[in-house]
Amino acid sequence: MRIGVTYDLKSDYLAQGWSEEDAAEFDSEVTIAAICDALAGLGLEPVRIGPVKRLAEKLVAGMHWDGVFNFCEGVKGVGREAQVPALLDAYDIPYVFSDTLTLAVSLDKAMCKRIVRDAGVPTPDFAVIETLADCAKIDLPYPLFLKPVAEGSGKGVDRNSRVWEPAALKATAANLLKRFRQPVLVETFLPGREFTVGITGTGAEAEILGVTEIVQLGGFVGAGYGYENKLEGWEDKLEIAVAPPEYAAASGEVALAAWRALRCRDGGRIDVRCDASDQPQFIEVNPLAGLRPEHSDLCLIAEFAGITYQELIGRIMASFFKRNPQLKRS
Repeated sequence: MRIGVTYDLKSDYLAQGWSEEDAAEFDSEVTIAAICDALAGLGLEPVRIGPVKRLAEKLVAGMHWDGVFNFCEGVKGVGREAQVPALLDAYDIPYVFSDTLTLAVSLDKAMCKRIVRDAGVPTPDFAVIETLADCAKIDLPYPLFLKPVAEGSGKGVDRNSRVWEPAALKATAANLLKRFRQPVLVETFLPGREFTVGITGTGAEAEILGVTEIVQLGGFVGAGYGYENKLEGWEDKLEIAVAPPEYAAASGEVALAAWRALRCRDGGRIDVRCDASDQPQFIEVNPLAGLRPEHSDLCLIAEFAGITYQELIGRIMASFFKRNPQLKRS
């Protein structure tokens, strides 16, 4: 069975003059090779496709695959993660991971939080700054936490993200609006412990893969799991540890509720953080979670659970095949 693989290769964008931070969400050759090797190990035939424009060219040329392992982050627009799924929907080709609606909504952190909140999942109070004038309308208790509304890999989260008074709010918002040219999410800052929940499966059959804690060390930058803390050499900044059982259970309950409310599929990650009462709250979801072996959070969660990389990809693919029973495996 031929399984196409869509992706954005980081080295391609660096060669075009992108900065390391601009290209932070894109994938290494190590990751794409590992995915393809794991698919082959499952008895499938991986076929590299590449980014969305290459996919479009191949579809127009009449190429077809039994399914597509969609790992493409996209480049332009607030719906960039949904572009590959939209094309595949148009050509009636099933794909791994979440659909167009979920990927578009999840990328916009404010829209995502509105859905999660409406479903009864706890999440910090928030507001959105579209222009600098909106800073005067913020009516949330300090401290507050600011970040771009539609970025990943911790981009825009740094030592200035937590603010304690209106002048700092305005300064940080101005910087983010200028740098990222998109609205800014403002949230009530949660002072408690931070966890990442790995999930595989879809709907009622989704289950917790494992839960890890982001433990801050002496070199930790700022008050959030941001870009600088995720760079190579992060070992002096933080430790990724197995979450204590009581926190794992509570965080997993919140994460599963959010996963199902957002209709996420097959596999991914949800970040939660505890409030002053030690209660976990939803922060954000990553329905296209990193899959770099021995590096990405989802892979580390699997390792802690005694699950090999191929077994992790196997669980993701099992969910995909269950959703697509028309794909008969030989």
